[in-house]
Amino acid sequence: MCGIAGFIDPSLNNKGQADSLLEKMLETIAYRGPDARGKWVDMPVALGHNRLSIIDLSEGGNQPMHFDDYVIVFNGEMYNYLEVKAELTKKGYQFKSNSDTEVILAAYKEYGDACVGYFVGMWALVIYTKSTGRLFASRDRFGIKPFYYIHSGDKFYFGSEYKPLKVSPVFVNELNLKQVNRGLQLGWITYEDETYFDKIKILPEACNLSFINGKVTVNKYWDVNLNATSPLTFEEKMQQFYDLFTDSIKLHNRSDVEVGGCLSGGLDSSSIACAISKYFPDTPFKTFTVYYEGDDAVDERPWVNEVLKECKNITPYYYSPKDDEIAAELRNIIHHADIPIAGSSPVSQYFVMKLAGKEKIKVILDGQGSDEYLAGYMHSFYRYIGGLMQQLNVAKALSVLGEHRHQQHFSFSKSIDIFSKSLLAGMKTEESLYRMEYKHYFPFLPMDHSDVISLNNKSGSHLNNFLYQLLFKSSLPHLLHYEDRNSMAFSIESRVPFLDHRLVEFAFSLNDSDKINYGETKYILRRSMQSILPEKIVNRKDKKGFVTPGEVKWLRGPLKFLLDQNFSNLSMLNQTKLNTVISNYKAGDNSQAVFVWRICMLNYWMDL
Repeated sequence: MCGIAGFIDPSLNNKGQADSLLEKMLETIAYRGPDARGKWVDMPVALGHNRLSIIDLSEGGNQPMHFDDYVIVFNGEMYNYLEVKAELTKKGYQFKSNSDTEVILAAYKEYGDACVGYFVGMWALVIYTKSTGRLFASRDRFGIKPFYYIHSGDKFYFGSEYKPLKVSPVFVNELNLKQVNRGLQLGWITYEDETYFDKIKILPEACNLSFINGKVTVNKYWDVNLNATSPLTFEEKMQQFYDLFTDSIKLHNRSDVEVGGCLSGGLDSSSIACAISKYFPDTPFKTFTVYYEGDDAVDERPWVNEVLKECKNITPYYYSPKDDEIAAELRNIIHHADIPIAGSSPVSQYFVMKLAGKEKIKVILDGQGSDEYLAGYMHSFYRYIGGLMQQLNVAKALSVLGEHRHQQHFSFSKSIDIFSKSLLAGMKTEESLYRMEYKHYFPFLPMDHSDVISLNNKSGSHLNNFLYQLLFKSSLPHLLHYEDRNSMAFSIESRVPFLDHRLVEFAFSLNDSDKINYGETKYILRRSMQSILPEKIVNRKDKKGFVTPGEVKWLRGPLKFLLDQNFSNLSMLNQTKLNTVISNYKAGDNSQAVFVWRICMLNYWMDL
């Protein structure tokens, strides 16, 4: 795990100027790789790397790394590098190091741009071909690792975060107002190739980029097939899911440094911890949990204790952030996030990573991704029930609703509300549903946003369409952004075993009823993991993420100063509406607390 930065800029006068600029860019993200810094400058090209040593801790793994005609800077991990290396060795390739980076270079020489199809892992990489002057960049299938760039004529600048690009000579400090509004309305912090700045682009997930002779070309190299089907029985599906998951765990545990884990007591993180304990029982495994006490207590420790009863090699670490710490760390949290954070959960995640960093952990396993493709969110029921209604399978739809009501102990009126929303979901496309949500506060920004959201409706079930958008548009990209920034703030590599693409591809071949059944979400995961999970975790029905005491308590408590800011800086907003919303909140109206949080964070971020 590392931080990368670099450029191709023919306008620079000499190598010294290029080297100085590259050093300045790398320094802005020094925390991403404190173990080594490497630079390669061959005018007009400059490639830089801050290294966090994980695989092959020797100098032989340092970057930029050269292999024949190629030079690479790479952020991420190729988990199956040993398997790919073995195949390349059979083809006659010889290797000088034990690093995954050298394997990537050899694979590029052998397979060209298509090499990424052989990788199981997470990456943002740049490979420059010296003889042709072509720069090749790639981002992993889910966008776990970030890659930003600015293209300006014959100039191309890139970096792992906004920060290196903001010190480049091609950066212009102009906000992308469409993205500002998406952040306020929906909590999205990126969209396709757009960021909060007009000039900074993000390479979308599962895409390769080529830059040569001043031209940028972007191509998508992978996608999920929503029409895939599995001929297996449910019992066979359970076994295959289990096998794929445990294989992912084994690959993600490859490291030359200690590996730890986030542990909330939920289904995802508990599955990871229990799998580690089963397959690596003699390896000590540290886990990290944040909790909150007081009137608005959020405490997962009782659930964590259920895992600890089964997993004897786990040493748990706990931390409860105090109000004064939350206020004191806010500037650092937003500095590392690079964007105005859309909710309070990233604050909790920041303190989890801070705790892990204090214990000298350099690699951590986390449970992101499962909810997005296994229907872990409660509003997945709207699409499932709505899809059944569209198919005129009314009896099944009412049965699922009844099971859902029984599991969650809903009132009759709540059930009617769910049924109404399900009918709407069954009649509308995902794009129209998101547009309805987006317009909830519209027109807070006085401009036309007719093209602010465009989602391709995929073939397949209503539920799979919904999960696809969660995975690539509305949920996971934003969670992964915070996952990367909060972990790297403390020089930690965060790995997400649920986002092994083989596991995801298999999950999309399953029936909807394999994911939601008997009122249970993530049914295939619960049943597959029941042999290694504590029974109470398998049967846990409350859905929690990185829960905090909430935007309400913090904005009325340690972060109250955010409400007293001068909001006139937000000139792009309708000031009358802005003042009304803030005034109502100060007067005790919590109905738009999340929206107020986002306004306050945007304002605070703009002043940093």
